[in-house]
Amino acid sequence: MVQSLDRSQGRAGSISSGSANTHGTFTGNRALQIEEPLIFEMGQAGRCGVDLPEPPPKSSGVKDRLNGLRRKGAIGLPGLSEPQVVQHYTRLSQKNYAIDMGVYPLGSCTMKHNPRINEKVARLPGIGDLHPLQPVSTVQGALELIDSLAHWLKTLTGMPAVAMSPAAGAHGEMCGMMAIAAALEAKGERAQRRTVLAPESAHGTNPATAAALGFVVKPIPANDRGRVDLAALKAALGPDVAAIMLTNPNTCGLFESEIVEISKAVHEAGAYFYCDGANFNAIVGRVRPGDLGVDCMHINLHKTFSTPHGGGGPGAGPVVLSAALAPYAPYPWIVKNGDKWQIAEDGAKVDGMPLGRLKAFHGQMGMFTRALAYIMSHGADGLRQVAEDAVLNANYVMAALKDVMSPAFEGPCMHEALFDDSFLKDTGVSTLDFAKAMIDEGYHPMTMYFPLVVHGAMLIEPTESVAKEDLDQFIGALRSLTAKARTGTAADDFKAAPLYAPRRRLDETLAARKPVLRWKPSNNPPGTDPLKQAAE
Repeated sequence: MVQSLDRSQGRAGSISSGSANTHGTFTGNRALQIEEPLIFEMGQAGRCGVDLPEPPPKSSGVKDRLNGLRRKGAIGLPGLSEPQVVQHYTRLSQKNYAIDMGVYPLGSCTMKHNPRINEKVARLPGIGDLHPLQPVSTVQGALELIDSLAHWLKTLTGMPAVAMSPAAGAHGEMCGMMAIAAALEAKGERAQRRTVLAPESAHGTNPATAAALGFVVKPIPANDRGRVDLAALKAALGPDVAAIMLTNPNTCGLFESEIVEISKAVHEAGAYFYCDGANFNAIVGRVRPGDLGVDCMHINLHKTFSTPHGGGGPGAGPVVLSAALAPYAPYPWIVKNGDKWQIAEDGAKVDGMPLGRLKAFHGQMGMFTRALAYIMSHGADGLRQVAEDAVLNANYVMAALKDVMSPAFEGPCMHEALFDDSFLKDTGVSTLDFAKAMIDEGYHPMTMYFPLVVHGAMLIEPTESVAKEDLDQFIGALRSLTAKARTGTAADDFKAAPLYAPRRRLDETLAARKPVLRWKPSNNPPGTDPLKQAAE
């Protein structure tokens, strides 16, 4: 972990020094906001939370059990009692912002509520204790569950096939583009078609995935409406183009209104249409991507179907495929012979040229279970409402802020509201300063400086999960910060923010140039900071 922190804003001197700090408390604590040192700073040599028995002496004639690798010095780990360890990590956890704490407005990330019924179902006996090496005869219900989720994904997208094993969105992108490459190879066009078109507002993983597979990425500009410039796209199409990688709704929070014409033009040029499904939450139950001419699309189960996002567990990024690409889906496949579910493994006799395996085993069962629980608890009508409420909330935010902040584009948005920084002109306050001040108001900042096509971008995605009264308070906080910034006299206050967080703002230049990646003990006098000293 890179650290270069201003710890002077929350650390007293050592207890032995008795020195005061900037908060006027002996401990450095601010009420229940506990000042927490590094676990290495807390450790004491020889302290341990458990008593381990001495290993029995080796029998005569037996070689050293460690084969000569016995350590010769201290292991270098901190020594703490069990209560100290529990308290330390509990206090650290209370410093994290999470979706279960309040509004989490990160645009593009779709930080939606994870219903607890999902967690209950995922832990049921027979589901939570499955093992991927069990005999197929003992996991018939699990295979049926995977097939049921696959059926829902195919139905909601209007696509005939789905690959369930990809581990995340980026892995799904890789799967889809590998299927396109395999289809081109089968037609003898892989060497010729080496160009992938990517709108300038695309997720960064799109061009990275294409480049990783040996394609040349060609950017396509946006028009003044924030959508793909259709004329520029048509001009870029040719016999060298393998595919377009397009997000819809796009990263500006806008629906690509010319997507059918885009699809038609791409297919007429002999190329394939890859759709990034990151924003499927905005249209699920309302629009089927297959009806728009999409050839393949990954689905982020955490973004649309509420499985944990990030540290909540392993990811899952199923990829739906058109009839043209279905023969190139990777193993394994879940198939039913009579009344028995089976797994089609490598070497199964099928038409086409499967990609083989992209991941060990069959996909992430825990995420499949949570996603299916979410889908079945909502039903088709509920999923439609999910999309409608997500779009409604984003437009509510846009309508409530457009008179004081500056929308990047005219008209209504889809699932996220995008603002630029022109409303901060001549205030001395930057997008970063504004975001840091949001922390003092108790909010995780929105996504900043992305998409790159908008200067000083501020991308807000409330999702369907947020109640109106919570949105109203969030809107009120942003309006208050905007009014303060526009006084023209508060730039220093903004640049000092956050004032109330456990740590103040990073010296980002120092953190980048001299990152402190490892704690080292030192003979510092009481009250000095080894992290800060190491950085200096």
